[in-house]
Amino acid sequence: MSAHGDPIPMTSHRAGPLNGEAHVPGDKSISHRSLILGAMTIGETKVTGLLEGQDVLDTAKAMQAFGAQIEKTGDTWHVHGVGVGGFLEPENVIDCGNSGTGVRLIMGAMATSPITATFTGDASLNKRPMARVTDPLALFGAVAHGRSGGRLPMTIVGARDPLPVTYTTPVPSAQVKSAVLLAGLNAPGETVVIEREATRDHSERMLAGFGATITSEDSPEGRVITLQGRPEFTPQTIIVPRDPSSAAFPVCAALIVEGSDVLVPNIGLNPTRAGLFFTLQDMGADLTFENMREEGGEPVADLRAKFSPDLKGIEVPAERAASMIDEYPILSVVAAFAEGKTHMPGVKELRVKESDRIDAMARGLRGAGLQVDEGEDWWTVHGLGHGNVPGGYTAQTFLDHRIAMAFLILGMSSNKPMSVDDGQPIATSFPIFEGLMGDLGARIERT
Repeated sequence: MSAHGDPIPMTSHRAGPLNGEAHVPGDKSISHRSLILGAMTIGETKVTGLLEGQDVLDTAKAMQAFGAQIEKTGDTWHVHGVGVGGFLEPENVIDCGNSGTGVRLIMGAMATSPITATFTGDASLNKRPMARVTDPLALFGAVAHGRSGGRLPMTIVGARDPLPVTYTTPVPSAQVKSAVLLAGLNAPGETVVIEREATRDHSERMLAGFGATITSEDSPEGRVITLQGRPEFTPQTIIVPRDPSSAAFPVCAALIVEGSDVLVPNIGLNPTRAGLFFTLQDMGADLTFENMREEGGEPVADLRAKFSPDLKGIEVPAERAASMIDEYPILSVVAAFAEGKTHMPGVKELRVKESDRIDAMARGLRGAGLQVDEGEDWWTVHGLGHGNVPGGYTAQTFLDHRIAMAFLILGMSSNKPMSVDDGQPIATSFPIFEGLMGDLGARIERT
């Protein structure tokens, strides 16, 4: 989406209290996976609460290109799948837009079928490294032809006679793990993924839900995930919990805007995703979990966030990084309003996201009057405390939705307004962001 159309500059002004309920979109990770696994199941899978951002809609189009029938009636998406190993060869290039999750999972899902598919994306996605996925897929027998540096556009020739694979992931990445597991579905025997550091486990939970035989156990080498190939999937009815990465924005805004009290219902609290909320509590945030329950194998709760004037900078545990990797941009904004230093180690993965997120946030925060130190895999924000963040800067977003939203939240409590050069990428993950924040009492305008 962000590759097309003119930029949409936006400005965020200091706001009065934020109050009310924030109904954020469905979880992006679970939305992608429900469409892909539904497409690999014979019969009809029904999905409600699907995130209807551009990234997920691009995955739905891709599944249709591989032969699944997908339509929406009312609030429910109906996926009529083709079964494991049943993908048809697409007639055209698959455009995954801005979505690294979409393209890497789809590559995995098709890599063990005897078909060929070509993938592309927008300007940002076409810069991102794909070798981390195509290297393990080659072990199954798939062949990838891409641009130099393993970049899109890229053609994957699926394996005719796939082999089961045992693979140790070189970097903690749920996308890589999931791509290997999805490829293993159509390989005989057992596919094993070993993770030195555990990452979000939506794929394992949902694979089990559809009927795969999958086990996870901790060993001296790390977490060992074993999948039996060629399962008989059973169609599912899936209620997608709301996205914790999207919830992070109204939650963090409430913590820094004086007088705020915001409830964010039905948030997925998968322990591999909820690191930000525990980190905020460590900083002294008034953040509570209400109505804890389980839906579709995922823990869920309602989050209540209230203005927290006495936030303190902390050392964020490096081992928490995988469970909150997408939340560091907005965490760094909260850190600006805390007293003292917030040090964030173990985050080199941020360098290869939609943008180099450490660089992008450091530039914008410095422009807003903060001191930021950074290294290859760490950064430190020197907080100024509530009421002391100058603002008054236009931050570059580098076509990155999370950078854009983070700086718009900063402007809600900085002394001068904050602007971003282009708010258009926000639509990839959180299309209702402007309206939702406005309903709570924020002042964001297109400039």
